[in-house]
Amino acid sequence: MTDINELEPVATFCGECNCDCPQLFVDPAAPAEQRIILTDDFGQRVRMSADQFSSIVTDAKAGKLDGITLT
Repeated sequence: MTDINELEPVATFCGECNCDCPQLFVDPAAPAEQRIILTDDFGQRVRMSADQFSSIVTDAKAGKLDGITLT
């Protein structure tokens, strides 16, 4: 597994605390289908291709995630 310090950080999704906030990284050394990495504050990682991540972003911009209830 790639050391998090070797990755290119793109975004931090919180940053207002010390909870190991979820982050988005690019792993330039990974195969194309695993280049995007999303981490959570529990130490888990999700790897995906840039196309897969782009699809999530497109859906979010189109409002397809607006109905998610977080209770």
